[in-house]
Amino acid sequence: MSTFGYKSDEERSVIGGKAEIGFLDFEEERSVCSYIPNEEDPIVISVPFPFVDGKPQSAFVGDTAVDLMTIKNTTSEPVDLWSVHIFASNPEDSFTLSLMEPPSANSNADSVGGFLESFSLEDRMLQPGEILKVWLSCKTKEMGLHTSVVYFDAGDERIERLVFLLVEDKISQSLASKKPFSKGRKKEKFVVDTYVAGSRPGRKANRAYKNRLPRYDIPKDIRDLLESKKIPDSIEGGLTKKNYASYFKTLVMMEEIQLEEDMRSYDMECITMRKRANQFLSMVVPGLAERRPSLVHGDYIFAKLASEQYDHAIPAYQGFVHRVEADEVFLKFDPQFHFCHKDEDLYNVHFTYNRLNMRRLYQAVEAAEKLGREFLFPQVTSRRRNIKTPHLVPISGTLNEKQMLSIKKILGCRGAPPYVIHGPPGTGKTSTVVEAILQLYKNHRNAFILVCAPSNSAADYVLEKLLGQKAIKFQDDEIFRLNASTRPYEDVKPEIMRFCLFDELIFKCPPVQDLMRYKIIISTYMSACLLYAEDVVRGHFSHIFLDEAGQASEPETMIPISHLCTRETVVVLAGDPMQLGPVIYSKEAEDYGLGKSYLERLSESELYSFGDDNYLTKLVRNYRCHPHILHLPSKLFYEGELIACKDDTTSLMVSGDILPNKDFPVLFLGIQGCDEREGNNPSWFNRIEVSKVIEVVKRLTANGNMTEEDIGIITPYRQQVLKIKQTLESINMPEVKVGSVEQFQGQEKRVIIISTVRSTIKHNEFDRVHCLGFLSNHRRFNVAITRAISLLVIIGNPHIISKDYYWHKLLWYCVDNSSYLGCSLPERMELDDENNGDLQENSLPSEDVAWDQDSFPDVPWDEDSFPSELPKPGADEAEWSDGWK
Repeated sequence: MSTFGYKSDEERSVIGGKAEIGFLDFEEERSVCSYIPNEEDPIVISVPFPFVDGKPQSAFVGDTAVDLMTIKNTTSEPVDLWSVHIFASNPEDSFTLSLMEPPSANSNADSVGGFLESFSLEDRMLQPGEILKVWLSCKTKEMGLHTSVVYFDAGDERIERLVFLLVEDKISQSLASKKPFSKGRKKEKFVVDTYVAGSRPGRKANRAYKNRLPRYDIPKDIRDLLESKKIPDSIEGGLTKKNYASYFKTLVMMEEIQLEEDMRSYDMECITMRKRANQFLSMVVPGLAERRPSLVHGDYIFAKLASEQYDHAIPAYQGFVHRVEADEVFLKFDPQFHFCHKDEDLYNVHFTYNRLNMRRLYQAVEAAEKLGREFLFPQVTSRRRNIKTPHLVPISGTLNEKQMLSIKKILGCRGAPPYVIHGPPGTGKTSTVVEAILQLYKNHRNAFILVCAPSNSAADYVLEKLLGQKAIKFQDDEIFRLNASTRPYEDVKPEIMRFCLFDELIFKCPPVQDLMRYKIIISTYMSACLLYAEDVVRGHFSHIFLDEAGQASEPETMIPISHLCTRETVVVLAGDPMQLGPVIYSKEAEDYGLGKSYLERLSESELYSFGDDNYLTKLVRNYRCHPHILHLPSKLFYEGELIACKDDTTSLMVSGDILPNKDFPVLFLGIQGCDEREGNNPSWFNRIEVSKVIEVVKRLTANGNMTEEDIGIITPYRQQVLKIKQTLESINMPEVKVGSVEQFQGQEKRVIIISTVRSTIKHNEFDRVHCLGFLSNHRRFNVAITRAISLLVIIGNPHIISKDYYWHKLLWYCVDNSSYLGCSLPERMELDDENNGDLQENSLPSEDVAWDQDSFPDVPWDEDSFPSELPKPGADEAEWSDGWK
């Protein structure tokens, strides 16, 4: 601070009216709010409401928070303090100044009546060494971050103090971090040079598969190349017919190496095991129930006494998983390990990655190279396909003209290339697939049908839809639900268990002669490999339906196609390339093409891009969403073609009087919370938003028009999911579904509440770069806002999420329809719709973001550059641990 001068009366500043401030980011201003006054400065002003442990102080909503500021003249001469005034506050007028200590709740009437406060203080002279006391009060009006800017005009200088106060209620305070966040200590790498083999689980005498699955070990030279982050020549030039197998095998190798690395992050140090049933050692694995890590019967781990970890002459011991119960695994090692074990021993444990699915992918793309060009690279030819459509009488119910057309085309199709059903959200894609299957089953007695979906739940859903129609009753020996042996028995609903084969609660695959008698087989993409393993002949299935094909990687899609198709096989791909794609963990593999589904690649080709209904039908009638909910995604992603067909008059009834515009069922609740982490967990949560979510749920269910099962809550961070679930359980509302976008794809709820979590620009930029949260992933945005039937509520910081083109559109869609409530709005940006939705005004800081190493635990750090080696998944980031392994 420079030396103070003095102003004459004519020069004295005049306190003007109050101003407005936009969004103040406490992360960006952390250094200012943690400022330690320098006693050598001429005027020393204390920091009001200073941060505690790097975070704003908190106050209870409805209370008045008070803090004392001191202004000290450290010079030997008088100094004019021209003014102290609150430049601006958010919420407006929430902060006031006084020269008197504000009365407490127990003060008498005279103290209360004599108290004076204002937004500015009169000028005065500070004598040498004098300390002036000024009280800053905040009348908390609502939950969220309250901010203010206070100006001190002294001499020729203006000194500014920023004020942050987090206003909470009982719920948010109960969720406060018990431990400050700290980066976990980097684990030492568990090296397994030699090991003593464990005891494998006993297997029943099973018949040998006709077609064995090779090991497909990654060649050492390719592994060395990939681990050094070099790109092999096999993928540099892009995908061609000639390099199909080598191209995708290389991408799968990239993915496998990343998954191996990810699995190491679950390694545990200094843990105990205990003897169980005189034959097992049991070990508790935190996160096991949530498949973090995923361990199943037959997997194995390596263990070593912690005290012997660095003695490489002592071998590790291999332990096989014999049973999994909740968060506990039962292991069997070599007998010597059990003999020497004491329950108080401390072990280091290394988890291994199960390669089975990767080996299936290698096998599939290797076999796919033998498929004809009409499957892998269908081209526009002079002789276009012209499918003759038969007469159609619907079986399962009323169908619209587009659904009818696609089913007729499927029934009239005579083979490759694949037929595509492009099904945007809520357009009846799965219903169309089910009707096509019913038509084939009833009217084409020579048809044998394979139906695949990317997950067990999606495959079960197709089966339930088939069984749920009333026109046809299937016999148990006509439909088979093929399950992997690792699928938990209790995961299958009783009503479909009769279509499965199992022995002692372990699912099995029938022999080939039985498999070929079923008219319809339903499976996941991965489990379809069992059909080839049992030697089901190529061409046995006349029709193969691949549902939710946009969610599967191309190698995964090739598992049923490459082994079972001939040129005459009718392959139907159903999905939406504008919704979430396959889950990919390797950034490089995703960037080079593993993140693009077979459905998306075909849809981009010239043959399918024409929209010729001999190759593709796009369903456009949406039966899920209220027209106002559908309007924006239709405009942004589907060229405005979607037609709202939901006869929805229930929005008023379900809204619980929370809508400011009763005719517009999309509500944006703006709130400036505080995103934080705790302990050594790198996942983010925002307890202010949790409390707001709970408030909305309570209001919606208060009048009895809505049940817990009608409500879904979507949020992008795992810790936010857990905090919301924890709070719902504490108020006895456990049936409200809470999850990530990925967990909601393909589902719908009468009401969807979205909690966006983010409240700071720095973290916002990190999410942008690494595709976390909701930002920079238009597909995640599309899925999130199209799950709601009657009411969509978004809770978030408008200043943060409006930096993204799509969220900016949604925010102002609500504002323009008088359906925004909450904190002040950001400045409206002009959008360049012709240039990939770029914001015309740079909405992020132009200077380099000051990243700190604690934000990226266990990542090699270069202080001079952004950590480019961080993974960028196309994955469910709630399952992916928010980017930290």
